Amino acid sequence: MDIKLFLSDKALKSKDKTIGLCNALLNNSISLKNLIEFASAEKDLYKATCIESLEFAFKTNPSIATKESLDFVTIGLTSNSPRVKWESARVIANIAHLFINELDEAVENLIANSSHKGTVVRWSAAFALGEILKLESDKYRSWLLPKVNEIVSKEEKNTIKKIYLNAIKKIK
Repeated sequence: MDIKLFLSDKALKSKDKTIGLCNALLNNSISLKNLIEFASAEKDLYKATCIESLEFAFKTNPSIATKESLDFVTIGLTSNSPRVKWESARVIANIAHLFINELDEAVENLIANSSHKGTVVRWSAAFALGEILKLESDKYRSWLLPKVNEIVSKEEKNTIKKIYLNAIKKIK
């Protein structure tokens, strides 16, 4: 599959492109490595669509995720594009359990995004941090719990606070 040609097809809706890339990953029509290499060199619109396809694919089959994919979305958290940030956070939420000892940089970037002006970016950061907090890892629980409590005390949106509070409730 020619990823660029596929994504530039004006006859396809955005969601169809995401699902098409997801299916191509899952049936090995494209490799994870090729998708990441392509997305790394692209502008934010294509990059975000590729990351969203990773989210769908990893939700269906998390075992196909690699350290390279974690590194890619961890960098995505630092993007100037809100969509790249939130899609990257959602991928991390889906695969964090596979990389329990390799999340330090992702956690730092998610904490930085927890104070972003965009609600969806903060919501996605909360979702990913909540999933990481729920992992069976004393390392992250002892270090992350005070940070999450601090974030909750500053967060104005109840929907976002609720994500954190539900994660805290599940670990107690």
